[in-house]
Amino acid sequence: MTRWVADTAIDDHPSRDDLLNDKKPLSTWEQAWQRLRHRPLFWISTVIILTILLITFFPGLFTSTDPKAADLSKSLEGPEPSHPFGFTRQGYDVYARTLYGARASVITGVCVTLAITILGTLIGAVAGYIGGWLDAVLSRLTDIFFAIPLILAGIVLMQLFSDRNTATVVLVLSAFGWPQMARIVRGAVMTVKNNDYITASHALGLSRGKILLRHIIPNCLAPIIVMATTSLGIYIVAEATLSYLGIGLPPQTVSWGNDISTAQHTLRAAPSTLFYPAGALAITVLGFIMLGDALKDALDPKERTAP
Repeated sequence: MTRWVADTAIDDHPSRDDLLNDKKPLSTWEQAWQRLRHRPLFWISTVIILTILLITFFPGLFTSTDPKAADLSKSLEGPEPSHPFGFTRQGYDVYARTLYGARASVITGVCVTLAITILGTLIGAVAGYIGGWLDAVLSRLTDIFFAIPLILAGIVLMQLFSDRNTATVVLVLSAFGWPQMARIVRGAVMTVKNNDYITASHALGLSRGKILLRHIIPNCLAPIIVMATTSLGIYIVAEATLSYLGIGLPPQTVSWGNDISTAQHTLRAAPSTLFYPAGALAITVLGFIMLGDALKDALDPKERTAP
């Protein structure tokens, strides 16, 4: 009996190991990382995106060939030891142009995504937080822009510019790409603003601007990040589509859209001239979409699945 009482007394007191294992609860971002690190989809998409970014900013690490150097004597010739993808009709190296084409397409997509994220977040946050007549006006404005197809608007507006470059493509796509981001942010803000800590911030006398910037928007970052990641692939495709139609980046710019447009005329004679830039475009977009799906599963409680 004495031994039983002693053992019970010892078991009722937490051991040193139990005290050491009593850790602070993980934050939302730490929990998201714990889920992401166990998902093959996240790592596959990360490797794809990091590789594309490395090629975008340092294409010289992968080839020493000038993508604008034409050799008509090699028109539509097949692969060679230093030219693994062959040559275009004009004698350009397909491998070099595929690598250097990532720069224009990816940079355009990144710039458009940053622009629509800032503009959409601003409009959506103000509409959702202020409410009232301002919300009604901004919501109707968002609906008007949302009803206009992005590519159709791009085709029409790009005709207004005689000197087309990366800046004009970014401007046109950004002007009609923000409504979906604004809707996402508005819904997230309307959910967050009813929480107790927002009411407490009002009671402490914080201004609306400070509450919006310090408390509401930081707590809406999860859907913003997911939306921006997925949208990046969409805008890379949009730029390529406009360039393919001949109204995007100028023809002398090395981009996937321009190369696909040129390669359509030699598809039967040399299908590789179309396959490689189109394949690079597809892999890049797939990487961003896969990353967006992985982030959505990790950050959105309604979409979480078991790792």
